[in-house]
Amino acid sequence: MEKRKIKNTDIEIAPINFGGNVFGWTLDEKQSFEILDKFVEGGFNFIDTADTYAWWVNGVGGQSETIIGNWLKVRNNREKIVIATKVGSQTKEHGYDISRKHILQSVDESLKRLQTDYIDLYYTHFDDDKTPVEETMEAYNEIVKAGKVRHIAVSNVSPARIDESFAVSDKNGYVKYAALQPHYNLLERTKFETQYAPIVEKYNLSVFPYWSLAAGFLTGKYRKEEDFNTARGEGIKKYFNEKGLGILDALDKVAAKHNSQPATIALAWLLANPLITAPIVSATSDRQLQTIFDAPKIKLDSSDIDLLNQASK
Repeated sequence: MEKRKIKNTDIEIAPINFGGNVFGWTLDEKQSFEILDKFVEGGFNFIDTADTYAWWVNGVGGQSETIIGNWLKVRNNREKIVIATKVGSQTKEHGYDISRKHILQSVDESLKRLQTDYIDLYYTHFDDDKTPVEETMEAYNEIVKAGKVRHIAVSNVSPARIDESFAVSDKNGYVKYAALQPHYNLLERTKFETQYAPIVEKYNLSVFPYWSLAAGFLTGKYRKEEDFNTARGEGIKKYFNEKGLGILDALDKVAAKHNSQPATIALAWLLANPLITAPIVSATSDRQLQTIFDAPKIKLDSSDIDLLNQASK
C-alpha cells in the first residue's frame, strides 16, 4: 500500500485515518482491541482520537485514549503507530478551552492515558474564541520543545484565526500547524472548498477530513423515512432530500461499475482529491473495516469524479 507523508513532517501514514470516537462508546475495550488489531493487520497505522472522547457517555471523556493506551501497551507497538489526539473540546465539566493552562494540563493527562511519552500529532480541537493566539501557540511551542508532542495541527478554527496563528509563529519562531482536520465529504463541500482549501494551499497543510461518510449517510444505509428512527439517524435526517438521494444514486452507479460499495466510493472520491491526505473513518465491524481497506485500491476515472461532483455540487 502506498504510504503518504504528513506534510512538513517525517511521518509516513497509510491513506486512511481510523476515527477513535467509537472506543468506549459503541465498542467496549475488547471489541476495540479486535478492531485495532485488524486495522493494523490490514497495513494501516494512523489512529485519531481526542482527550474528550467519549464525553457524551460519561460527561468527561478519556475512554478512547485509555483504550488506545491499553492496546499500545499490550501489543507493544507504539513505534509502529501514528497517534493523533486533540485538546480544547468541551465536556460537562468545562467549555471549549485552548488556554496555556488547559493545554499544559491536558497534554500530560493524554500522555498518561495513552501510556506514551509523545504524541505524533496534537490538534486544536475547537477554538474557544477568547484565548489570545499568542498564548495558544506559545504553549504548543513549549510542549513540542519538551518532546511531548512531535507536531501540531488544527481542526475547528476559523481561517482568520489560522492565519493569525501562522503570523504569530513566524514572528516568534514558534512551531506551526502541519495539518487541518475539516468537516468535508460529498454532502458537505462548500465550506472546505471555498474557505479552507486556500488556507491548505497557502500553508502546505495535510488534510484529514472528519465525518468522511456524513455520519453514515454515504454508506447507503439510510434510504427511506423509517431508516432515520435511531439516535444517529435523527442527526443526519437533514440529508434525506433531493440532493442527498441524488448523491446516493451517483454512488450506487460508480460502486456498481467498480464492483464496490457506496461508502468505499465516497472515501475514494476524497482520496482522489490532491488536497486530501487521508480521510478519517470509524468501523465497528469486519464488514465496515473492509469498506475502509478497499478505498485506497479504487482508482476513480474522470467520468466517475464528474458524476459525483455534479451530484454533490
